[in-house]
Amino acid sequence: MIKINPSIKHHLLIGIFICFWFFIFAYFIKPFDDGTISSKQWILISTGFSLIAFLCYGLIAVIQKSFYQKVLKWNILYEINILLLFHLLFLVMTYFYYKSPILNGGFGFLEFLQVIILKSALISTPIIVLARIYSVKLIPIQDENIVIRGENKLDVLKIKKSDLVCVSNSQNYVEIFFLEGNQLKAKLIRSSLKKIHKDFDFLIQIHRSHLINPIHFKSWKNQETVFLTQIELPVSKNYKEQLLSL
Repeated sequence: MIKINPSIKHHLLIGIFICFWFFIFAYFIKPFDDGTISSKQWILISTGFSLIAFLCYGLIAVIQKSFYQKVLKWNILYEINILLLFHLLFLVMTYFYYKSPILNGGFGFLEFLQVIILKSALISTPIIVLARIYSVKLIPIQDENIVIRGENKLDVLKIKKSDLVCVSNSQNYVEIFFLEGNQLKAKLIRSSLKKIHKDFDFLIQIHRSHLINPIHFKSWKNQETVFLTQIELPVSKNYKEQLLSL
């Protein structure tokens, strides 16, 4: 298991660094220089490739945050897939730019892949990996605040996302269980479990009357009950499979 910094803002900083690196790589290394490309053309190539790299990394920053908010975990397989997605997007977008009237490149797709993309990928991948590790170790990950609102104007609860433990149905209300310090507290809000689940899709339904924040799952007590942080809840058969994947 590895960690990820889901912040789009922090990953856009990485994107700027990658953008700068691709410009330097393309302009000074000239990965497909055949002696016929002028300095002006190399500026166009380098600028275009670097901006495309920034756009591609920005896209995967949005994709990975959306995915992480749903699964609330990260592992080496997810990391490999997100890196492959970056290179795939970069390949497609740079090839269209290369064949556009701006550059009018002469390589076919396979030749472009072998001569340009594979060469840049071999050099850029370790740099991207190190930058992503840096974003976890050296940039503090801020806990996201969430606001739970009920039907009444005074029904408002603002807490950290990680402090939300579970939500339980209580007739026309829902009971929000959350941590305040080391104490488990509860607040009744006039709303429905369905609406809460729709508003906060990172929650997992384990019973028709209960939603849980998966980061607070501790262990199974038995086949019908789970331990969460300072509370235990029943699990119904219809929702058991999703919980088993945690």
